[in-house]
Amino acid sequence: MNTFGNLFRLTSFGESHGEAIGGVIDGCPAGIALDMTFIQRELDRRKPGQSDITTSRKEADKVAFLSGIFEGKTTGAPIGFTVHNTNQHSSDYDNLKEVYRPSHADYTYQTKYGIRDHRGGGRSSARETVARVVAGAVAKLALKKLKIEIRAYTSQIGDIQLNTPYFELDLDQIESTPVRCPDRIVAEKMMQRIREVKAENDTIGGIISCICKGAPTGLGEPVFGKLHAALGNAMLSINAVKGFEYGLGFQSVLYKGSEINDSLYRNHEGKIASRTNYSGGIQGGISNGEDIYFRVAFKPVATVMKEQQTVNKQGLETVLFAKGRHDACVVPRAVPIVEAMAAMTMLDFCLYHKATQNFTA
Repeated sequence: MNTFGNLFRLTSFGESHGEAIGGVIDGCPAGIALDMTFIQRELDRRKPGQSDITTSRKEADKVAFLSGIFEGKTTGAPIGFTVHNTNQHSSDYDNLKEVYRPSHADYTYQTKYGIRDHRGGGRSSARETVARVVAGAVAKLALKKLKIEIRAYTSQIGDIQLNTPYFELDLDQIESTPVRCPDRIVAEKMMQRIREVKAENDTIGGIISCICKGAPTGLGEPVFGKLHAALGNAMLSINAVKGFEYGLGFQSVLYKGSEINDSLYRNHEGKIASRTNYSGGIQGGISNGEDIYFRVAFKPVATVMKEQQTVNKQGLETVLFAKGRHDACVVPRAVPIVEAMAAMTMLDFCLYHKATQNFTA
């Protein structure tokens, strides 16, 4: 399953230590102006080596488009692209040829396929998300024509939380700190926590919050095509993601129905709207015109620079000491990945909506 989406589709290819990562985008509407500076900037937000709280691996991550574009606009044809790998240290993984890393895909991948690329995890490496960010950037440019905007930010690292509601934050400040938290005071605490964990040769997880503004009413289907289910599927396909919730999420169990029902009214524009948005912009699997918001939980990176108990390919117990360059916390670099997967999902549903909406509306 290397293809994501229904009408707007990405098929990705490549491995962590192969020649390149790449993809083919199919179903992109024709006539979308592709801002190459914007697309490259999105990739730069994801690439390694950005600061002292990320991996030291350096990759240029320059995207080269091969097809589907003429005079700066999409033609409706498949859009092919590649991003070459330029800074692999494959020898760092020599000790993993016969050993399974705890909490990685090593054992499950080997058992399923009977073969695996031990260098950085091969296809199961998070380096594969490069293709997602490129396709997500293209989707964002298409959504811009529909006045739909997607913003994500780091809202928690370990026990350091940003509790301010998103609508009270200045989201233009997300990129002002390496951890991508729009509150500078909380961001400093988050970065300090990551540095402390990194100094201990350990890793830590966190939460990314995402908001989709401008989505029209009617995206999604009431049974198996629920919008929130598709967003959950998209987020849970990202490496290291362990949880997804939208709207009030798990906190909703703490309230009575009368306390969190979103009452309706007619606003100053004469449109029906919600006085509150505990539902997270989705009701019955269908968008209701309010902001769509959700949270994505990332576990600590599985590769820790400490001795760990494991087994080798023969099933014999052994001790593993990992090498290489790894993130102490994947969350800051995952912010653009969350946005990319949300953008592809939202564009896919917008295209489907145009084909299924009420013709008499």
